Amino acid sequence: MRCRACDSENVPVVLDLGRVAPADLFPPAESAVEASETGHDLVMGCCADCALAQLLTDDTTTEQPLGVEPQALRDHAEDAIGRLVDGGWIRAGQSVAEFTSPHGGSWTPVAVDRGLISSDGAPADAVLDSLGVMHDHDQRAAFTARAAATAPGGTLFLHFHSLATIVRLDQWMSLRHGHYAYYSLSALRRLLADAGMSVVEAWEFDLYGGTVLVAARHGWHEPSATVSRILDDEHAAGVDGPSGLQALQASVGAMVDRVRAQVDAVRDRGGRLYAYGAASRAVAVFTLAGLTAEDITAVADSSSGKQGRRMPGTDIPIIAPSELVDADPESVWLTLPDLRSEVSAAYPTLADRFVVLD
Repeated sequence: MRCRACDSENVPVVLDLGRVAPADLFPPAESAVEASETGHDLVMGCCADCALAQLLTDDTTTEQPLGVEPQALRDHAEDAIGRLVDGGWIRAGQSVAEFTSPHGGSWTPVAVDRGLISSDGAPADAVLDSLGVMHDHDQRAAFTARAAATAPGGTLFLHFHSLATIVRLDQWMSLRHGHYAYYSLSALRRLLADAGMSVVEAWEFDLYGGTVLVAARHGWHEPSATVSRILDDEHAAGVDGPSGLQALQASVGAMVDRVRAQVDAVRDRGGRLYAYGAASRAVAVFTLAGLTAEDITAVADSSSGKQGRRMPGTDIPIIAPSELVDADPESVWLTLPDLRSEVSAAYPTLADRFVVLD
């Protein structure tokens, strides 16, 4: 495997989750789980030369995502664009372009509401990418394309789930097929430098435990104090290279054991455990913990495209939230903690039953 950014052959393994089903393949609920469904290696490497953490191999076929954008992401778009406007980074009358994420959602409508104008394919004053570039298997080409889409004097805004967060919070379940890169700011700066750009500013958010939005411009520019501080924090945590990522592997077994123990505790006292959120991050956890419909009765999800299907690699059916309310379960495993406020407001009778398993 050569590095997806710098073509180096020095990409040691830092996280191996074994064979897991594709996270975006939701078979019909009545279909049997075949061995071939779960036979896909899920391994993260980190380039020793450019520090990019990346999916080493992916022999899966990506399906059109069926998810519904959470309110947390919609709120985040408003917050992020608001900060850029208030800080003078973007303004009414400027042109805007966007590289969207295949999971849906867009920042462009929010920017247009603030007076920006679509670039209609021409290089733009403001180029947006929220959680999108990680889906490109050729990372060098992806960053080259985003630099080319940014007008001279324009700004590229990249929003990503921080690798430092992933390591600090043991979020090994963030590794999934179709997500080809996991960024430290250190690696991101090198990718942008190779595309002729430099990071000038950064903003941090609480989403997913910690995400970062960076502003990059053509040529070399002095980084802000925030950028320098994040880089120093990454170096201290060791996430600007392979050695600091080894802790992810060590956390897998212990976390799977805790999930298994909590699920078994509900079963042992005769309770029924449901889950909410047929999220891609849950697939590896379900697989490694060996969960079946005897453990999790069903997973509720607001996406009508997922309802009537099953969780990848398991026989656990996906149901509509209305069925979850009717079931009146003892507890509901919330697979995405960021959904808590949204689902508690939507389903008040279950608000005190949503739990986050470790």
